[in-house]
Amino acid sequence: MNPRRAGPDPAPASLGFAHAGVVKVALLAESFLPHMNGVTHSLLQVLRHLDRRGHEALVVAPRSGPIDEPLHGARTVLLPSVPLPSYPDVRVVMSGAHRLAAIMRGHGADVLHLASPFVLGWRGLVAAEPLGIPSVAVYQTDIPSYAERYGVPGAAPALTRHLGRLHRRATLTLAPSTSALDRLGELGVHAERLRLWRRGVDTERFAPDRRSERWRRGISGDGAVLVGYVGRLAPEKQVEDLRAIADLPGARLVVIGDGPSRPALERLLPEARFTGFLGGDALAEAMASLDVFVHPGESETFCQTVQEALASGVPVVATGRGGPLDLVHSSVDGWLYRPGDLVELRERVRDLVGDDAKRRAFGARARQAVLGRGWDVLGDELIAHYEDAVATRAAVGRRTLDLADRPGPAQAAAPAIPESAVPRTPPWRRYVAVGDSLTEGLCDASRMPTGRYRGWADRLAMLLALTAPATDPVAYANVAVRSRKVDDAVDVQLPAATRLGADLVSVLIGANDLVGMRADPGRLGAALDTAVARVRDAGADVLLITPFLPRRPASRWFEARFAAFADRLRVIAQERGAMFLDVRTLDELVDPAVWAEDRVHLNSAGHRVLAYRAAEVLGVRHASELGLLEQAMHDDGGGDDRHLGDGAWLVRHAAPWVVRRVRGRAAGDGLDPKHAELTRVLDDPRLRGVRVG
Repeated sequence: MNPRRAGPDPAPASLGFAHAGVVKVALLAESFLPHMNGVTHSLLQVLRHLDRRGHEALVVAPRSGPIDEPLHGARTVLLPSVPLPSYPDVRVVMSGAHRLAAIMRGHGADVLHLASPFVLGWRGLVAAEPLGIPSVAVYQTDIPSYAERYGVPGAAPALTRHLGRLHRRATLTLAPSTSALDRLGELGVHAERLRLWRRGVDTERFAPDRRSERWRRGISGDGAVLVGYVGRLAPEKQVEDLRAIADLPGARLVVIGDGPSRPALERLLPEARFTGFLGGDALAEAMASLDVFVHPGESETFCQTVQEALASGVPVVATGRGGPLDLVHSSVDGWLYRPGDLVELRERVRDLVGDDAKRRAFGARARQAVLGRGWDVLGDELIAHYEDAVATRAAVGRRTLDLADRPGPAQAAAPAIPESAVPRTPPWRRYVAVGDSLTEGLCDASRMPTGRYRGWADRLAMLLALTAPATDPVAYANVAVRSRKVDDAVDVQLPAATRLGADLVSVLIGANDLVGMRADPGRLGAALDTAVARVRDAGADVLLITPFLPRRPASRWFEARFAAFADRLRVIAQERGAMFLDVRTLDELVDPAVWAEDRVHLNSAGHRVLAYRAAEVLGVRHASELGLLEQAMHDDGGGDDRHLGDGAWLVRHAAPWVVRRVRGRAAGDGLDPKHAELTRVLDDPRLRGVRVG
């Protein structure tokens, strides 16, 4: 007998797997400990149940910090990962499909469990298919909706397409609610490949007898009715909607949790009590000590905290969309309100705050509603789904993908990179960008407040910062100003970089000179050569980037000048030991689709491309793969510039430029650099593309 089978829980009937009833499961998780969220919590419960049933689990996940939680006998393979630029909370594993295949072979996996798959999960599917390993994808996160909540709605269509391809390719997909089943059906996932698998709840930990008068007095000593929210404080949770109930007479609002939105929420809800993150028994005590639980998020595929509130005997008021539709029964154990209707939210909460008897009746029914949903029951259901996937795979055989299901270049699994070939972490900690409007970032308004721009150099600074050790942060300055020419870079900007103590300087300058009437590429190159030599003598590395124009008929007038200047920059780089990026070799950057409507500046897509190409030259690890991934998470195409006719362009952009030239003025006259001093990148929301205010 397998000693791990001993105990009060009998194993289910033989499942027909190859190892005498022992299931070998490889679980791939997009996020894992120490980052605790709904996906991680569910995964830990699955590991616990597999261990109790005597099965063997292997977790493959991004490495993001020390793990202190028990893993219930599971082995782990934690792979190197980097945060996704613009989305630092999302960690991306860059290991290729062949490495994942080797890991699964080494484990002898019978089935692949994909926990809320997206990036790593896609590669896992690619790796599992040639091995004949069936896959069970667990749909938990509505990623396109999250993108919209984070202010990047343009990414949603590409994310939706990728999500549909992934779940159509999985052997089975498990959805936590009927609304999630409907959503997957809309994505083209066939009904025969879908199963309803709800989340379990620990009814021993979350229980009414955890209620604590001591805890309640610590929150509000005046005996107020405690109305609480529990969860991550982030845009997708819509916690700001709680402002509708913050001033209810006789009630005290309690916000339990932490996240990036906490500072803004504390300003928005000054009457509320914020406890910070609570877990384990402390969370169970807090949950049971509430009188009413409120959850306003509309993007929940299930909503585990609603179920934990019900198990704690606390009536729930939740939005009538997504997972709560299956959990909350209006006028029985709580209320559902119309999504976005904050007046109704207030009235539903007020109804419970003012009626002690109704709260007690709803709470008793809430507890009854979740009995029988323990993780042991749900765990056995999951193992049955594993068996179902094995049978389905055996019946279908090795799957041949339709062309429509094949990944495009942006979604394809990244090629494996031997660890020995991975470049070292870039050594620079003081980066200064020199240049004109392109380096200032004009027309890259992605996720920026009105009138502010991001730009390729800001994006490159973020890439450098995300690959640097936390103990040795990267600081960044951008002294570029629109309309500036080579002489300004030589006389002002490069000396400023030296004064700032830069150890890396990027130089993209010269386009404004080269389109002039009497441009002399030789003289410009000689002046820049002398200035670069001074910067190199001061101990800084230099990245020289050739100026460039879009591929349009008018650009042919200047081709010879730009080519001569680029050749001179190549010689400077060779002689001065500088790094060199020749944009002439990059068709993707001269394509008009990545240029803004003014036809002389890159749009956001173009700035992203340039940032990643510069990162490759600097040796930022996996820069090309990260670039492909971020491309998949955006669907902004070329922008509106493709739809601006010549007449409108002449009026809106060309005529003002001509007027300035006639008057001897430039667009940058009187402007100062946007980041004149070195600033720690990860400390400055302007550099992270976060909307301020």
